[in-house]
Amino acid sequence: MLVLVWALHAGISAAPAPTRELAAACARKIDAISKGSQSGSAPRRTTISEAELNAWLVFTGAERLPVGVSEPSVSLLGEGRASGRAVVDLDLMGRKKGSGGLLDPWSYLGGRVPVLATGALHTEAGVGRFVLESAQVSGIPVPKWLLQELVSFYARSPSRPRGVSIDDPFPLPVGIDRLEVGPSQAVVVQ
Repeated sequence: MLVLVWALHAGISAAPAPTRELAAACARKIDAISKGSQSGSAPRRTTISEAELNAWLVFTGAERLPVGVSEPSVSLLGEGRASGRAVVDLDLMGRKKGSGGLLDPWSYLGGRVPVLATGALHTEAGVGRFVLESAQVSGIPVPKWLLQELVSFYARSPSRPRGVSIDDPFPLPVGIDRLEVGPSQAVVVQ
């Protein structure tokens, strides 16, 4: 679930350098969240800092990314807004997706480039939805359809051969009711 957030990033501000200690703290929290909450008990609230999440992405989470996606990071902006950044290998995508023709836009794009996306994360009653505000590739604003192409390509799996749609609601895992995204931290409510 938290790996989804990496796709929403627009850069890290003056954040502390990722450390193994911060990554371990985040891993412990993710483990506790994964176990779910006790039924009938008061909602459990687990706070994860932006620094912890980014350290986890550097030391643990990056290995879970698809081939061609690297260097993920997240900014938690507050008021439900987040941004995500990752470096994406457009050559890999172009080889598998493009036709190579003159009118094929993927034949003109290539290399490893940073992809940034910013938006609002709305979550309630165990369901999340991301509303895109802006997207950039190599610092250049791009339309939503281009970001959607990238997300669809890299989110493909045997169970989702067409990837995922940015606009589609998604279930929150392990009994998570909602995420409260504040400045530099998120609270997971179960």
